[in-house]
Amino acid sequence: MKIHSNDKLIQRNHKLGNIFSIGALVILAVGLFLPGTEFNTLRMSLALVCLVVGFMVFQAGNYFLNRWGRSPRPDELVTQSMKGLDSEYSIFHYETPISHLLVGPSGVIALLPYGQNGTLYYDENKKEWKQKGGNFFLKVFGAEGLGRPASDARNELRDLESYLERIGVSAGVAKPDVLVVFTNPKADVQGEGSPVPYITAAKLKDYLRKKAKENMVNTEAILSKIK
Repeated sequence: MKIHSNDKLIQRNHKLGNIFSIGALVILAVGLFLPGTEFNTLRMSLALVCLVVGFMVFQAGNYFLNRWGRSPRPDELVTQSMKGLDSEYSIFHYETPISHLLVGPSGVIALLPYGQNGTLYYDENKKEWKQKGGNFFLKVFGAEGLGRPASDARNELRDLESYLERIGVSAGVAKPDVLVVFTNPKADVQGEGSPVPYITAAKLKDYLRKKAKENMVNTEAILSKIK
């Protein structure tokens, strides 16, 4: 498999994550020590503002570090899960409007990695994926919340369709697809009823090989447009 990564973007966002995290600690420290020993309404108000802003900056830092700082990153987990695929497959990390774009005999697929643990299930009543269990502390302070995989997948598919149309790849050459990938081996995935396809990282490679036998997409024309 050929791997294409926007290393400059990854390094830049890693640095931003560190800057936000350090900045958050400074702001929180100011907020903690600002009130002093004597009660003062203005100082207490400023301290509260510092604590709120510090928490928001801390969350921003976690957002960047979770995606571009801490290894294995989402792009690394996606790549590892497909190790062993032949050179007809190409994965593009952060090099197109699609964060993780796979092009190969299986088709043109937008991969959406989610690394949460616990029980991950699709709630048919609310039409969205939900999470039970997992580390509460990490959910609140580590930006580990599941988010909205079904909605994200639909939006990503629309973006992929627009991107392929913009670079001149017709639906007749390759039908765009999207795939939610759960990368945490400790997750218990129960996706019955999900309107968008999903897979665990451990089964991704076999899924793609099976899909390739059904599709057998010629990737040369597509890759020439992306490059």
